[in-house]
Amino acid sequence: MANRTLFTPHAVLVTVVLLLPALFGGQRALAQASTSTASLRFSADMIDPAADPCTDFYAYACSKWQARNPIPADQSSWGTFNVLHENNRAQLRDILDKYAAADKKRTSVEKQVGDYYSACMNEPLIEKLGTKPLDPEFKRIHALKDKPALAEEIVRLHRMGVNVMFRFGSGQDFKDSSQQTARAGQGGLGLPDRDYYFKDDEKSKLVRQQYLEHVTNVFGLLGEKPDAAAASAKAIMAIETGLAKGSLDRVSRRDPNKMYHPMGPAELEKLTPDFAWSLYLKQIGAPNTDKINVSEPEFFKNLNSVIETASLDDWKTYLRWHFVVSANSYLPKRFQDENFDFFGKKLRGAKEQQARWKRCVDGVDGDLGEALGQKYVEVAFGTDGKERMLKLVHALEASLNQDIQSLPWMSDVTKQKALEKLAAIDNKIGYPDTYRDYSTIVVERKDAFGNNFRANQAEFQRQLSKIGQPVDKKEWGMTPPTVNAYYSGSMNNINFPAGILQPPFFDKGADDALNFGGIGVVIGHELTHGFDDQGRKFDAKGNLNDWWSADDNREFEKRAACVADQYSSYPATPDVKLNGRLTLGENAADNGGMRVAYMALHSLLAEEPGKDSAPIDGLTPDQRFFLGFANIWCQNLTEQTARLYAQTDPHSPGRWRVNGTVSNFPEFGTAFHCKPGSAMVPANACRVW
Repeated sequence: MANRTLFTPHAVLVTVVLLLPALFGGQRALAQASTSTASLRFSADMIDPAADPCTDFYAYACSKWQARNPIPADQSSWGTFNVLHENNRAQLRDILDKYAAADKKRTSVEKQVGDYYSACMNEPLIEKLGTKPLDPEFKRIHALKDKPALAEEIVRLHRMGVNVMFRFGSGQDFKDSSQQTARAGQGGLGLPDRDYYFKDDEKSKLVRQQYLEHVTNVFGLLGEKPDAAAASAKAIMAIETGLAKGSLDRVSRRDPNKMYHPMGPAELEKLTPDFAWSLYLKQIGAPNTDKINVSEPEFFKNLNSVIETASLDDWKTYLRWHFVVSANSYLPKRFQDENFDFFGKKLRGAKEQQARWKRCVDGVDGDLGEALGQKYVEVAFGTDGKERMLKLVHALEASLNQDIQSLPWMSDVTKQKALEKLAAIDNKIGYPDTYRDYSTIVVERKDAFGNNFRANQAEFQRQLSKIGQPVDKKEWGMTPPTVNAYYSGSMNNINFPAGILQPPFFDKGADDALNFGGIGVVIGHELTHGFDDQGRKFDAKGNLNDWWSADDNREFEKRAACVADQYSSYPATPDVKLNGRLTLGENAADNGGMRVAYMALHSLLAEEPGKDSAPIDGLTPDQRFFLGFANIWCQNLTEQTARLYAQTDPHSPGRWRVNGTVSNFPEFGTAFHCKPGSAMVPANACRVW
């Protein structure tokens, strides 16, 4: 099961395949990072007295922040998450600048991360090399004699981390969470989602035309004449559209039952007889296995027709294209500028390319994340951080326990199973107990291109080596500097990297109400993911197992439908609304997280009468709780990014995360003296947990 995160890290995507938060600015951004910290902490000055909290709480809490924090030219969205990312990124840069110097006193870890960063920052050498690093693979692709030979080349590209045709790797067995199994799934697209290839509104048509122009331009940069480059782009679009036709939509992929289809290699070969699966599985480097979870069988059936229809030359063009996309960050500036023009500017609305040092910091974090993370933890995470967080987590777990027991719609038998699952949730705070060993990855100070692909190869092999092995429950899915958190259904654990454990989420100088509104709701959010529309389908051991009674299933679905319909009514842009089914899990987690955090706060206040109970700046603890929650979701979005998120993001925009959640919470109306029936106190409020 995929990890359920607090948010999708969305800054500018500079390539199709690197889904890393890309943050921005040159030397100027360092100064901004050092002076913007104050904007992360809540103060009463942030409140907009011209806005009515009962009509639009987001405007009341965030409109002044929005006015003071316009989107930087090299961003497509800007919120408190982004500001905190900037601060962390500046710290990582300081670390990497130090270790980039060729000092013999560096440890092996310091040398590895420093040399990787140094190579990435060596723009003159990258410009000098031009496209020469692409030539060996281009020659192999050009030499393909027939379609059966595609499998051998796709093995090579997959092992380098290139997203072509489909995806292959490992993951927990949905029905036996103690074991790792092989997985094969849909992939191979260049646009962000399958629906981009089919929607017929004018803006979707424009994106497809711009994508064709972008691909044409890249092939022009590779030396093709205009007519040949345009023909190459059309061939790629035809293949990708064919792959998209068989791809499962995002809402369907949220249902783990639709994503679990274990079968043997022979069965997989029957789905796609024109692909040489026997050769692929023999050469890919995976252990022999008789069990592969084919997450989308229809995709592989459809893949066969795409293989038949497209010519060998068109497939060669497609493979070259995706290899170039994967290498973009290590090619000359003209390629990066062209890539940004489409994916950053046209698709997301950013105005400027991010600084090279930011992209190189991202590269180290992506390829050597736990090595870099060790150094980050040393300078940025106090020794008492884990203990403070664990106390908060235990308080939230106790509140969720009480909440489950008090649910009027759930039977006692199902409640007992839910409580067993809650008690089994493991908590991982800050950083791994044991850091990952990257010593097998060769890093050279003058080979940025090779460093990236060697890191990809090592990670791909590491994942393949897990097949047939017991699951390592201590492994992390995010690096320590990451400003995010996640819940894993198959692991049944919550994970809070060190990067998020600072203001505005957790501020040891703030009152309890603000902290429970910030990190408290975040903790509750991740705990509730264990019981959202996806997480509830996994039991206490992380197995896909229906532990609900039929009546309780119906009651849950009825309440979940209320939440889905509520958020589907919210506009993302003037002409696009949110997809309440796509965002259901995150919205349910926000709503549940607020309830258990509020309960935990009041339990604490009851235990210590007088502690933080008096108004501060004229605001009661309850009011500060809700304002602390709103503060972490203040943001500005370009219209292009808002449109993209509405189609691809399982999280709602900040405005609706705030207003949607508080409008389902009667205690909010009481705290702000709202009249029944006002926008934030509707008569038909939804509640699941």
